[in-house]
Amino acid sequence: MSRNPPAGPVSFEPEFVAGLKTIFEERITFNRVLGLEILEMHAAHVLGRIRMQPQLVGHYAHNRLHGGVVAAGLDAMGGLACMAAIGARHLDEPPEQRLHRFGKLGTIDLRIDYLRPAIGEAFTLRAEVLRLGSRVASTRMEFLGPDGKLLSTGSAAYIVS
Repeated sequence: MSRNPPAGPVSFEPEFVAGLKTIFEERITFNRVLGLEILEMHAAHVLGRIRMQPQLVGHYAHNRLHGGVVAAGLDAMGGLACMAAIGARHLDEPPEQRLHRFGKLGTIDLRIDYLRPAIGEAFTLRAEVLRLGSRVASTRMEFLGPDGKLLSTGSAAYIVS
């Protein structure tokens, strides 16, 4: 069995995608507070969005997004990338069974590099799994401004077993 996410295209069943969206966008309450939404989900990478909201402002004079929102968003997207990679690894299982695999997922280590201030109406977040082991996954994440400019990067390790 491969330790890394599948190289070829993987099609998730609609019930798996809907279940993962429900977990990520609704049941993880903090993601709901952030307004984090899934735009795309593939075995190799995920894409999400956070829209600017008054309660997410970190610097009132510049209407700049709080750095904690950037870090939390990137961490959440790294976890989502792990969920997608795990879901793709176990395509032989029914969607409902795969959705139960995420109960033990947790962040081990997180590093964020803030490159530019996060100012704008909406931000795009990307994440990919670099390696999916039997116990630990490594990810890389990006936080992009409304114009597509790279604002922050992240890398993280997650416990997956």
